[in-house]
Amino acid sequence: MTANVAVETTPEIPLWNDPSHPVSARVDALIGAMTLQEKIAQLYGVWVGASANGGEVAPHQHDMEEAVDLDALLPSGLGQLTRPFGTAPVDPALGALSLLRTQTRITSANRFGIPAVAHEECLAGFAAWGATAYPVPLSWGATFDPDVIRRMAAAIGRDMRAVGVHQGLAPVLDVVRDARWGRVEETIGEDPYLVGTIGTAYVQGLESAGIVATLKHFVGYSASRAGRNLAPSSVGPRERADVLLPPFEMAIREGGARSVMHAYTDIDGVPAAADETLLTGLLRDTWGFDGTVVADYFGIAFLKTLHGVAGDFADAAGAALEAGVDIELPTVKTFGAPLAEAVAEGRVPEALIDRALRRVLAQKAELGLLDPDWSPVPPAFDGADLDDPEALRGKIDLDGPENRELAREIAEKAVVLLSNDGTLPLGRPRRIALVGPNATEPSAVLGCYSFPQHVGVKYPDIPVGIELPDLRASLTAEFPDAEITVVRGTGVDDGDLSGIAEAVDTARDADIVVVALGDRAGLFGRGTSGEGCDAESLALPGAQQRLLDALLDSGTPVVTVLLAGRPYALGRAVEDSAAIVQSFFPGVAGTRAIAGVLSGRTNPSGRLPVSVPRTPGSQPTTYLGAPLAQASEVSNIDPTPAFGFGHGLTYTTFAWSDLTVDAEEAPTDGEFTASLTVRNTGERTGTEVVQLYLHDPVASVVQPVRRLVGYTRLDLEPGEERRVRVTVPADVASFTGRDGHRIVEPGDLELRLAASSTDTRLTATVTLTGPVRVVDHTRRFHAEFSVE
Repeated sequence: MTANVAVETTPEIPLWNDPSHPVSARVDALIGAMTLQEKIAQLYGVWVGASANGGEVAPHQHDMEEAVDLDALLPSGLGQLTRPFGTAPVDPALGALSLLRTQTRITSANRFGIPAVAHEECLAGFAAWGATAYPVPLSWGATFDPDVIRRMAAAIGRDMRAVGVHQGLAPVLDVVRDARWGRVEETIGEDPYLVGTIGTAYVQGLESAGIVATLKHFVGYSASRAGRNLAPSSVGPRERADVLLPPFEMAIREGGARSVMHAYTDIDGVPAAADETLLTGLLRDTWGFDGTVVADYFGIAFLKTLHGVAGDFADAAGAALEAGVDIELPTVKTFGAPLAEAVAEGRVPEALIDRALRRVLAQKAELGLLDPDWSPVPPAFDGADLDDPEALRGKIDLDGPENRELAREIAEKAVVLLSNDGTLPLGRPRRIALVGPNATEPSAVLGCYSFPQHVGVKYPDIPVGIELPDLRASLTAEFPDAEITVVRGTGVDDGDLSGIAEAVDTARDADIVVVALGDRAGLFGRGTSGEGCDAESLALPGAQQRLLDALLDSGTPVVTVLLAGRPYALGRAVEDSAAIVQSFFPGVAGTRAIAGVLSGRTNPSGRLPVSVPRTPGSQPTTYLGAPLAQASEVSNIDPTPAFGFGHGLTYTTFAWSDLTVDAEEAPTDGEFTASLTVRNTGERTGTEVVQLYLHDPVASVVQPVRRLVGYTRLDLEPGEERRVRVTVPADVASFTGRDGHRIVEPGDLELRLAASSTDTRLTATVTLTGPVRVVDHTRRFHAEFSVE
């Protein structure tokens, strides 16, 4: 086989294969030529695993599905291939060859030569063996830097396209509502504007590489009761409209996302997979989305098995199609024989199938999959001789120097210095006691959707495929003259107390203690963070708090380092630690980034995307609370965080001054412009993150005390000052009124320019005048910053 493989065409090109015609005409012609079974076949995927020797993929036999007979399915066609790279460890070149050969088989087997769309997970990098594991989305949020996330997503997309993948199941745009939820690590944070801007940048990067970005989970998944995975969500229409939906609006309108994945959850008794008002009325009719809606894995079957709103799989298929779901993932279950039988019996109109099929085929046409010159050979094999699979092994590098450099940049920008009594940076300590369960664990930098933690743990005899230096190795490289003594102390969650005494003895003999605490990422209870790894409280897992408290009593200064997937209450360490460094699963370069902050090689610039609680039992709470959500004399529970959203220290200081506002009044369709001066008053180059919060003191419905409406990163040399200008459109003050419409109301507003949600530096009071104004999804989303 050589690189000039192509689908055979007849001398007269059928209309659907002719790119000179409009996509709509091509799709209509193809639908008109298809049988019912051929139509249905385009609406489901099959979960497969690439062959380790470059042969065709094999169906993945998952414990939630029945066996799939590809020979029986393929003559009718196939809509999607599920995770050919992300199911088992396979050399990337041989995986690409396996996918190539499978696509050749698929196109040869169906009458129209239609290939499948191949999709993969890409939440913290392409989830394939040997691919770069970038920081998790919670670290993306900590950067407050959309540009670097856009560049990362473009790099991920290029790697995916190079091996023949078309669609990525990311980003997660769920807004954190309860930090006990195991999937907090997959989110970008607890503020919808931060989630929206960072998530949209990721979409833009992925789509720029030709990969279909898939927004998930639409909508309400993160608002589950008690933070339990796949639990009912108690969400009112206003919380849904003002907190949960805006990131999706932004990513569709500004990001150009071409796919949306429905959530597993139900809201007020209506599962998202069967919610026509959500998937059609809002998403398509109101927002104008014209891409594909894919099912979260097994989500359509769950309408019968979990939600009880469908009597059988045929009813489930019909309900999902009617609601607006186009593609069943990960494999054929309800959209196969049950759907065909339901159409034959008149229970499901064929028109619903045609509607979904039109969207699916239009996307395939846009991807070039219907063109006569389409080839199954991916870009990575351009010009290669494909006859010798073993010669290809190791020829595709998904973890190259450019990827690693980008991962380093993000990791460094995402490290958050929570507190510091002056102990950091460390300088040149002679004796370091490195203690804790994450001190020597390479995987402590990885989230649950990284390939090693998601898939690789099932194959312990196969190398992890990427370089993962643990914290000991990175500290040894950072402090070559120091004597570093390592003591485990306790495990992440085993509750073992037997090593604490040794840890304390070691601490007493050291100049400084670095204690590495946090999480182990996993799935469905196999970790302390990740999908299905929910927490009863936000106390540190296992005996880690006991270890931390004992070290604080040692008399040696303690630097607390967290490698975690969620924020944890740290008890007395908030006051008694010499310093606290927070990192959210920072990826392949994570421990080096942390070491750089400890030494002072890097000046920390990360900011918290989620609040750090003061007590472990105050959930659910986020900074985005109304007055009744604040501490009060009528409750003995104080939800005030130890460190608020947006908080983060540096090794320099900044002065904010000279706030001016061009006009103190503007109409409800107008804007304000404010300016301030920020000066680096310290002795080191540093980064300040200027955050703009809005406070609406009087509104027709209850509002959060403050909410983020804009931010910018500002790099300043010692003594340097810059004039920061921000234009604030009235639209950013909009909210959902009593009648369900989004409105801008006249009245006073406070523009709070702040270093965090708990650290306001400058405030301007302005007034909106004129009538109440109704706005929609075309409103202006951003307060626009410029720096002079």
